[in-house]
Amino acid sequence: MSSKREGLRLALEHSPQNAPLLALYGQACLDDFQLADARAAFERLVQLEPGGVEGRLGLARVNLIEGKSSEAAVRVEQLLQQHPRCAPALVLLSRIHAAEGDLAKASELYALALQIDPSHTDPGMEKALREFRSKSKAEPPRQRAGLAQGGESVEASEDDPLEEDHAPLGGDAFDLGLDGMERPKLSFSEVGGMDALKEEIRMKIIYPLQHAGLFKAYDKKIGGGVLLYGPPGCGKTLISKATAGEVQARFLALGLHQILDMWIGNSEKHMHAVFELARKNAPCVLFFDEVDALAADRKDLRQSAGRTLINQFLAELDGAEGNNDGVLILGATNAPWHIDPAFRRPGRFDRTVFVPPPDEAARASIIQVLARGKPVGELDPRIIAKKCPEYSGADLKALFDLATEEALASAMKSGNIVPLVTKDLLKAAGRHKPTTRAWFESAKNYALFANQGGYYDEVLKYLGLAP
Repeated sequence: MSSKREGLRLALEHSPQNAPLLALYGQACLDDFQLADARAAFERLVQLEPGGVEGRLGLARVNLIEGKSSEAAVRVEQLLQQHPRCAPALVLLSRIHAAEGDLAKASELYALALQIDPSHTDPGMEKALREFRSKSKAEPPRQRAGLAQGGESVEASEDDPLEEDHAPLGGDAFDLGLDGMERPKLSFSEVGGMDALKEEIRMKIIYPLQHAGLFKAYDKKIGGGVLLYGPPGCGKTLISKATAGEVQARFLALGLHQILDMWIGNSEKHMHAVFELARKNAPCVLFFDEVDALAADRKDLRQSAGRTLINQFLAELDGAEGNNDGVLILGATNAPWHIDPAFRRPGRFDRTVFVPPPDEAARASIIQVLARGKPVGELDPRIIAKKCPEYSGADLKALFDLATEEALASAMKSGNIVPLVTKDLLKAAGRHKPTTRAWFESAKNYALFANQGGYYDEVLKYLGLAP
């Protein structure tokens, strides 16, 4: 039995009427393909909440895995009669139709689910529907059926948001191998520290949206490029998601595998498609993680085909291929010294921000955030923060993981929930060393001997080596 499932089972023994806990346990059983246990958990959940959604959906998922697609469809359709805008139910019904070979109906239901709630994307469904979408694009526009309020069938007009031309969510992103475009619920208040960086980002996209008239008077556009650099684990990705959450913008995260292609010219096409998707869905935060791999210094590439991809990237940043208004491009890197200097030209990544390890106050704030939702006793974030200099946000999370493992071991022996306290975190700190030190060893050499234009002055300042 997996440790997660065992922990949930033990917790249920002490709180058998806890509906959210039952839902988590049922899903954990499904993940481990323990269908009998999953069915029992979801049946208990339905008894506790007869009109609820989680238990009934869980039973339908069990049916589908067992190959009983008709029974699963009946359960979901009954649920949709009461909750016609339940996105998870629509996605599940879409999967059932896809399993039965009705890809047209599956595509309709899936598009409707994304229209209601874009966060309920399903990579498996997108892969199954990709070929169907490509065929339907070649056909003339036609009317499609959908579910209206109350479950009645309605026909879509030419302006129906289910048409892909009117809703570029989901399909286009998955054609590029992406996980979809989400609207993160994360906000700056849930990201500890980094106040200077937050203000920089506010000036780029948040304030222009909130004070459109004032910024227009100064001919200041929404969006632009910000390059974040610093040691790994210090929140570069987290702050990018929180930016999208602050303005309810869509968030598109890119990695190497979504852009690079073995065939000449395809990588450039993918780069253009990514920017076009962001432009169609503005306001949008386009996030390139490990951007140095896509923006390497061309002096190091010489005759490599990667030079043309870099040129395409630069053209997209300039807006030469389309209007980037409303698109905030964030790049994160642990190795800024490998990035081509052309990317730091004004109008591209014209703001370069050093993201250092959090200071003591920020560490205390991060500890408070990490403690949310966990059983804690007397926990003093300030004492822990003081004892953890040089720790990144990821290092602090590692402390909680170590302390949680110890607490779980004690809880399973005693049969009672063991709260986390200050001494547990301090004990974990003795076992974990900060991972930022190795990065600063490399960065120090570049900051001292390759600091043309003062690019790494912030690193020298952090290290106490600024002149």
